[in-house]
Amino acid sequence: MTHFSKIGFIGLGAMGFGMASNILNKHGQLNVIGNRNRVPVDKLVQLGARECENYTTLARQSDVVFMCLPNSDIVEQVVEELMPSLRPGQVLIDTGTSSLASTALLAARLQERKILFAEAPLTGGIAQSNAGKLGALVGATTEVFEKIEPLLSHFCSSVQHFGPIGAGGRAKFVNNYMVFGIAALVFEAFHVADMTETDWDKMYDVVIRGSADSGVFRRIIGNAKDGDFEGYVFDVNGALKDMTYITEMNASLGRNTPMNKAVLNIFKRASELGYGNLRISELLRPEIRKKLFLPN
Repeated sequence: MTHFSKIGFIGLGAMGFGMASNILNKHGQLNVIGNRNRVPVDKLVQLGARECENYTTLARQSDVVFMCLPNSDIVEQVVEELMPSLRPGQVLIDTGTSSLASTALLAARLQERKILFAEAPLTGGIAQSNAGKLGALVGATTEVFEKIEPLLSHFCSSVQHFGPIGAGGRAKFVNNYMVFGIAALVFEAFHVADMTETDWDKMYDVVIRGSADSGVFRRIIGNAKDGDFEGYVFDVNGALKDMTYITEMNASLGRNTPMNKAVLNIFKRASELGYGNLRISELLRPEIRKKLFLPN
């Protein structure tokens, strides 16, 4: 096992801050780079992290670099800036949910430079990130996985190696397809419940005792039944991005099914109506679902 003494982290959003905090707490060293939101950077610096002025400095002073970024386009942009300063044997880890095609191209480019690469998309949210209890779905060579598993364990309670590059992303898409499919069904079912004057409190009480119960259901309806539509901390545009990547994968398998299209279209329509920055659970707001779930 290789010991990495110098770790870099790029992407200090809500998820990234928790991950970085756990790395710093358990590893004792971390290089970070600032962004427009100074709050997470300043907090980490106060805890002992070292702020780097640019990507060049961070790359040169890190043995392994974690990225926690919103989408594949941004990952590609960041890697492009890092590339001149990366060196053979260095490890780059993408912890976001990225396009399979983009991930494959990045892996090929990095391999040419003998730079080690892993994809490790995550399950869990902000609470799990802060608690160090995320799940990692890793795609990498066995050699690279063995090197990075101890580092991923700093912020994950489950680290699973699914196979080579691409395998982690495919596994994450299976997970997210279920998440967004269940969410879409919950949205429409409880819109129908409202139309039929079925009491949401009573429905919640019986559903959590039966087969229709799920974590997605509880996070959405457990709050919405009390008038709080912000229970699921994941935005519509993020869901649309993931469902677009999932649809690309399914299409390559000849599985562009009516269900796939229906789930994709719910988030696509919500984004087109101007709700992209809202949490997905907010699609159950009465004024929103009446526009979203129009009859044929």
